[in-house]
Amino acid sequence: MRFMIMHKNDPQTEAGQPPPMELVTKMGTFIGEHAKAGRFIDGAGLNGSKTRTRLVFREGRCTVKHGPYRGEHELPAATLLLKVGMREQAIGWAERYGKILGDGELELGKVNEPWDIGLMPPPENPPLQFLLIEKADEATEAGGRSPKQKADLTRLKSEMTKAGVLVRELQLKPSGTAKRLVFTSNNLRVIDGPFAESKELLGGFAVMDLPNMDDAIELCRGYAEILGGTLEIDVRLVDQSD
Repeated sequence: MRFMIMHKNDPQTEAGQPPPMELVTKMGTFIGEHAKAGRFIDGAGLNGSKTRTRLVFREGRCTVKHGPYRGEHELPAATLLLKVGMREQAIGWAERYGKILGDGELELGKVNEPWDIGLMPPPENPPLQFLLIEKADEATEAGGRSPKQKADLTRLKSEMTKAGVLVRELQLKPSGTAKRLVFTSNNLRVIDGPFAESKELLGGFAVMDLPNMDDAIELCRGYAEILGGTLEIDVRLVDQSD
């Protein structure tokens, strides 16, 4: 089974401070061990909200809001990793994506690069990577989009791939299959889905191949300890039906 383990944004990241090198080292070791065992598939951290863009679609119109801002309806239904030269390109692709869906909300979150966390000097004119987050709504929580929306999204994503923009994507199963893990000083409380929403911005994620949900929860204990032991993590099943 494939899981997307998502931790929420923290005050340090929101303030624009790089993570402590001790945390970076511990997370690198954690990822390396699970990658060697074939469990770690993908993962990334996101910058604070001042680097993000929220797109709200209502009655055929798109409102674009740049951060900083607070979380509102932060329950993902799908994520797409985009690689572009400029933020405006990512916004343009996101507008086309959102118009297919109709009323709803998307977010573009800048992905942390090695130079953002102090691992290396920044290269000259590097490409930008953004995580396009499709927010959940009644349709996705009920099981999916309409056949027309799916067909139109497939065509758009094919175009994005040909343009070298779409790096990879993930579709998530409805939150009724999910768990929300609330850690307080490394003590765990588990909340069963479905979830109406979360008001905490996504701070980062790891995609893992694991036997079952119990193993995912157990893995999150170590993940949470590295991140300070007091935080909220959503564990979502990845839809691998396609």
